[in-house]
Amino acid sequence: MAARPEGSRRRAHRRRMSESASVPPLLAARGLCFLRDERPVFGPLDFDVAAGEALLVQGGNGAGKTTLLRVLAGLLEADGGTVEVGGAPVARAMRAGTMAYLGHLPGLKADLDAVENLDFLARLQGRRASQSAERALALVGLAAHAHLLVRQMSAGQKKRLSLARLWMSPAPLWLLDEPYANLDLQGIELVNRMVRAQLEDGGAALVTTHGAYAAPPVRTRDLVLDAAG
Repeated sequence: MAARPEGSRRRAHRRRMSESASVPPLLAARGLCFLRDERPVFGPLDFDVAAGEALLVQGGNGAGKTTLLRVLAGLLEADGGTVEVGGAPVARAMRAGTMAYLGHLPGLKADLDAVENLDFLARLQGRRASQSAERALALVGLAAHAHLLVRQMSAGQKKRLSLARLWMSPAPLWLLDEPYANLDLQGIELVNRMVRAQLEDGGAALVTTHGAYAAPPVRTRDLVLDAAG
């Protein structure tokens, strides 16, 4: 096959760059801020997260990392600014369809087993096409515990079950609050693989951390929050 002329390659490169520049980010915050007792917890913040990208939200205890993710997920109301998805502002009540939130609490029903929890949550929040509870449990290493009640699980098993629910979610945006907590080295690698697959599939992720080791090996940008004085 004959090589393309240099001029053609340059025009094709400029065309790809132009198309990329015209695509709005999956998630954008504009002037976003949150107050507690009339004192700022964070903000105003401006940031973007593009498809295929992870934003690492860093800061010490009290810097507002968890609060930021809860505001983005619509669990808390911001005191100022807007949240945009795909270039358009999205109200709090409408964000559940585009964002999957993994918080510190597992959000599981103690008297249901692993499969029952995943099926129940999938009926509420939807599921990825052709994805099943059994396949998700196998991915996170819980295939042998599919019918174990949540109340009988360890903290690490509950975290893996929460990760299975995240994997089943059709949401293009993942909000992950300290996703490496309660996981061993294999669990940390599992989170990394999941984030990598999410980005390769055209999704995006926000990951909070205050540990130097806790950063997925993917295309990442940083957002550093300072604790309020």
